[in-house]
Amino acid sequence: MIDGTVRWGVLGTGGIAEVFTEDLLTLPGHEVRAVGSRAQGTADAFAARHGIPAAHGSYEALAADPGVDVVYIATPHPMHAGPARLCLEAGRAVLVEKPFTTTVADAEELAGLAAERGVFAMEAMWSRFNPLVRRLYGLVRDGAIGDVTAVYADFAIAPAYDPASRLWSRELGGGALLDLGVYPLSFTWPLLGAPDTVQASITPAPTGVDANTGILLGYATGAVALLHCGLTGESPHAATVVGTSGRIEIAAPFYRPESFLLVRQGVEPETFTAEIGGHGYTYQAEEVARCLREGRTESPLMPLGETVAIQAAMQRIRDAAARA
Repeated sequence: MIDGTVRWGVLGTGGIAEVFTEDLLTLPGHEVRAVGSRAQGTADAFAARHGIPAAHGSYEALAADPGVDVVYIATPHPMHAGPARLCLEAGRAVLVEKPFTTTVADAEELAGLAAERGVFAMEAMWSRFNPLVRRLYGLVRDGAIGDVTAVYADFAIAPAYDPASRLWSRELGGGALLDLGVYPLSFTWPLLGAPDTVQASITPAPTGVDANTGILLGYATGAVALLHCGLTGESPHAATVVGTSGRIEIAAPFYRPESFLLVRQGVEPETFTAEIGGHGYTYQAEEVARCLREGRTESPLMPLGETVAIQAAMQRIRDAAARA
């Protein structure tokens, strides 16, 4: 349990580390105390840009830093598991950038290690903690639109093809599903849970990663989820939740909404709004702090069991596409 200020370490110095650090620096009760990189010069430069007191030239050194309570893992997807394991074994709580890992086995191992050591761990699925997304889940849970019958969500972009880049490289964990598809999948999970059936169609890139992916999830209740992610064209980044007595239309981008529309039968449509602070990452940091101060080893809003189940669902999607 932590009293007072939560002391952060940042592992990795890429774009997402920059964005999250910028948001952390705006939060009272949070300090960024250290950064770790595989090269001392890179760590020094990152620390200088953000006024961070300690810069470590190895992940091991950051994990061993006694001035750090929790480490944000901001490396490329395939490099999440190893550094997260280092930190957990050193007794450091971890916030691991999404997707938590690239394989079910790694996700299960990290979840098991966190439980065994009694150390906090959470996937950095930052959209889950957006106040409007949480409000939406609450309305659905309270029956505002009846029983959910369908979820529609898409997240596709159009980056230039570069086989060496993070998005297109198999070695760097590229592909639409891991980088983008995890958003609509994770958004759907609190609404419908684990699917009973999975169908998918994947168009591969020349590098072999998925470039355009369509997903149809089926549920015993009769509900469906139609999800899309891709690297071949910009989609609306929209989402809609349909129920037996209404629907909720989330303004784009659905993973960082500032408004949504509640439409119910016989009632005037109602708009919900919120002003989202910073880049939108402050809310997950506040959840980490809350859990650490309460002595929790995982978040009830993004539990490890759910993270592992979503990782398994992504594998089911790949398998279903391979069979199609």
